[in-house]
Amino acid sequence: MADLIGTKDYGNGLNFLEELTENGHRIQEQVLEEILLRNAGTEYLTRFLHGQTDKQLFKNNVPITSNILLADPISEFIQSSGTSGGQPKLIPMTAENFEKKTLELTLVDPVVKNETLSSCYFMSDSFKKSVPKICTSPVETILCLDHKQSMYCQLLTGLLQRDHVVSISSIFGSVLARSIKFLEDYWNELCSNIRTGCLSDWITDPGCRNAVSSILTRPNPDLADTIEHICGNESWEGIIKKLWPKAKYINSVITGTMSQYISLLDFYGGGIPLVSPSYGSSESTFGVNLNPLSNPYDVSYTFLPNMAYFEFLPVDKDGEEKARESNLDGVSSQWLSEMINANGNVEHVDFTNVKLGQYYEVVVTNFTVLKLTGFHNNSLQFQFVERRNSVLSVDMDKTSEADLLKAIRNAKRHLEPLGFVLMTFSSYAETSSIPLAFFF
Repeated sequence: MADLIGTKDYGNGLNFLEELTENGHRIQEQVLEEILLRNAGTEYLTRFLHGQTDKQLFKNNVPITSNILLADPISEFIQSSGTSGGQPKLIPMTAENFEKKTLELTLVDPVVKNETLSSCYFMSDSFKKSVPKICTSPVETILCLDHKQSMYCQLLTGLLQRDHVVSISSIFGSVLARSIKFLEDYWNELCSNIRTGCLSDWITDPGCRNAVSSILTRPNPDLADTIEHICGNESWEGIIKKLWPKAKYINSVITGTMSQYISLLDFYGGGIPLVSPSYGSSESTFGVNLNPLSNPYDVSYTFLPNMAYFEFLPVDKDGEEKARESNLDGVSSQWLSEMINANGNVEHVDFTNVKLGQYYEVVVTNFTVLKLTGFHNNSLQFQFVERRNSVLSVDMDKTSEADLLKAIRNAKRHLEPLGFVLMTFSSYAETSSIPLAFFF
């Protein structure tokens, strides 16, 4: 939860974004040139470039591959969230990568006027120093390894400082949904702590107890009565707005698999805008949302051309198969057929050769499929579509991530008139009967 802080000069950040996007094509070429100059002597690139650093030679000779060799020392390995494909991956991180991750946070700031937190940032000194300025949650409660104690203490400190909260923030929409469910289970106990000024005995983590004790300094029966009255209502529609009346927006990743939580957060938010501020992955930072108040189902991200050298594989969304390694099956469109080279492989394209309305897999990621929706100056704007390898597969039937989320949205529309709120979903394969099927 973000605390109200002093006014900042956001103009410089916006000016920097404009400069980046106005020179997007040139910056992409510079990024590639710097990569080649730095890594030309590596064993991997020497096989294809023989020590040369010509950019066109790189584009023609170096194949798309999952094998990456870095000249820079790897400072740490980042474990990806696993929210897209289900299996977390270890991603090597260099000092320069970390600086760019940090830059993402500063560029989100001028767009939505709030700093968000990336998982790779949590253990850094910069994060620990910034938390008291932007969060009601003490850093000790955020870093606590006991999930239950961490969640309880963060909610308690957020309620104690409810009049200072200007945004509700979490990395993923699913975490916010779980937080509300946790609040449903523990609001009586939280009110008791506030009423008596004493923290529950089962909070045993020393860091949590010490941090909360510096905020929970005295009994506050009036605040406890207010929260008790709000949470005691039969309906929790708008509960976030009622508990934190000065909150201006809900800040979280709500695209891709997290889009299933949009209607739920809308219900609990009571009209507070949902903002998905930036788009990134463990592999790279990509861009920011320059229109933060856009419909959460239609969010587009503007690529930051200085973050990495981006290449794209065209994807045929009308075909039966989307992509397999560097080939695409089910190719039907004339446009896509023009992209196939003499070897039958789909040619990847760079920043300057993408086409409006077309779908692409970003080469640097693990099968992320995006749709080009527009341009901001000379930079690209994309919508996240799906992870193409995330499917339910039973017998001959394959259901993509995008189709699955569409089905979930349809289910919500049928349930809402009946007074039910779909919180989340899971599935299992029923293989004991014919035909085989998935049950939700």
